[in-house]
Amino acid sequence: MIELHPEFLTKNGKKEFAVLSYEEFLKIQELLENLEDLEDLRKAKEEETDIPSYSLDEVKKMLDIE
Repeated sequence: MIELHPEFLTKNGKKEFAVLSYEEFLKIQELLENLEDLEDLRKAKEEETDIPSYSLDEVKKMLDIE
């Protein structure tokens, strides 16, 4: 887990903004991109449930490759 060290900017005594170091921002950005990739992969797998899949060995046999 990423350890964050935010600084908070307040307005009228309420927290309005969180300021992060650029390094922490980049780490969060990378995690979010990975999460999006994972969600896309899961969605693609769900959409292709009716499509048959083959192992590498099965494909080699179909193509007559050893």
